[in-house]
Amino acid sequence: MRTIKYAVAASLLATAPLAAAQQLSIATGGTGGVYYPIGGGFAEMINDHIEGADATAEVTGASVENMGLIMRGDADLALALADTVYQAYNGTGDFEQRQIENIRALASVYPNAVQLVTLADSGIESLADLEGKRVSVGAPGSGTELNARALLESNGMSYDDFNPQRLNFNETADAIRDGDIDAGFWSVGPPTSSILNLAATRDIRLIGFSDEEIANAQEDEPVFAPYELAAGMYDGMDEAVQTIGIPNVLVVNSDMDEELAYELTKLLFEHTDELIAVHPAANDTTIEFTMESTPVPLHPGAIRYFEEVEADIPDRLRP
Repeated sequence: MRTIKYAVAASLLATAPLAAAQQLSIATGGTGGVYYPIGGGFAEMINDHIEGADATAEVTGASVENMGLIMRGDADLALALADTVYQAYNGTGDFEQRQIENIRALASVYPNAVQLVTLADSGIESLADLEGKRVSVGAPGSGTELNARALLESNGMSYDDFNPQRLNFNETADAIRDGDIDAGFWSVGPPTSSILNLAATRDIRLIGFSDEEIANAQEDEPVFAPYELAAGMYDGMDEAVQTIGIPNVLVVNSDMDEELAYELTKLLFEHTDELIAVHPAANDTTIEFTMESTPVPLHPGAIRYFEEVEADIPDRLRP
């Protein structure tokens, strides 16, 4: 009987509402990517399941901008690419001289894929073929631009080799469709709506990367991993395409209340089916993926949840 009473009490504690109503802002990305629907889906889950919390997904310039929003407390949660999060936390790369030490992770949610898209008749079939072309490298302050630049530079190319355009996902798709640019980079969870829409109106080609190009990129960015885009993912894509994957991380400020961080982490992993219904990328939202892929320490509230479910937490993820 004592055991039953204890279990009931623990259950009530785990689902207790927050002490006071809280407005939570989730920094995402542009509306043509995956961050916005994933962030919006999680905001709905928070509103439905955490009493006293009111969450909203915000459109942003994505990963790099989101790190600043978390640092300044202008957003409560943010989605960002693992390499961006790693650089911000360690003060390297684009974050040299502006280290953000107060970043903590709740989870790694799903992997992005670097997708280089062109029209089928463009004549572009490899990275080298971008020379002299008009190429979108992603929105300013986005993880897409960080990934594109790292991939290019590790393979002996730079923006001097082509005409770079800094466009968001929807702008990139529109510009390819209208012939204003020749190719564009996306770093996003596949399939993504802007490429799906482009493929529905134009014959497109996704550019694969060679084993050597991927190995070169991994040397410079350890968070990169080989990733295969499945055949049939987009209209006209008859064969699988080899590219690079990068985890996406759900981050918060280290000052977030431990109880709130615990509730958010618990919600993410115990109602994942609701997020999958919003976007299939969430099929990769697992505790195992978080333990393998997260590049910075977890928030103590997240650690509390993972310990509760007896996850094997690597030492590197403990603050």
